Amino acid sequence: MVINNGGNLSKEYFVAYLSLIMNSRKCTLEKAREITFSRLFRKDEKTLGSISFDQFISAYEDLKEKSK
Repeated sequence: MVINNGGNLSKEYFVAYLSLIMNSRKCTLEKAREITFSRLFRKDEKTLGSISFDQFISAYEDLKEKSK
């Protein structure tokens, strides 16, 4: 997947991406978070900018709350 580094990614984008990872790999939310952080952010919060990273964390927290 190609991502344009010029734009900020939305919370909805990350919710969909994390869900896709969990469904396709049959893994936990935590594992999906690790995979996403590694693949999209290259293990660096600043790779896609602070707004995208904040949206990523917000999406993760929302999914975490829904899974309780």
